[in-house]
Amino acid sequence: MTRTLLLLTLLLACAACSKPAAPTPQQPPTPQARVSTPWDAMEAQKKKAEDVQKTVDEQAKKQREAVDAQTL
Repeated sequence: MTRTLLLLTLLLACAACSKPAAPTPQQPPTPQARVSTPWDAMEAQKKKAEDVQKTVDEQAKKQREAVDAQTL
């Protein structure tokens, strides 16, 4: 029992006196995925509205051309 206690005490003393591990050199942080913000949903809606407006404008142009072709 005393031998085990002595051995354990020596191991703890050695561990307590040992040098800390050398600090690792600083590496640049790994890129992370973009965090969504409250404005992302609004931006998505704005983009969708712009795309719909382009479609509507294209259809209106085609319709005007068709009407002009029939009247001439």
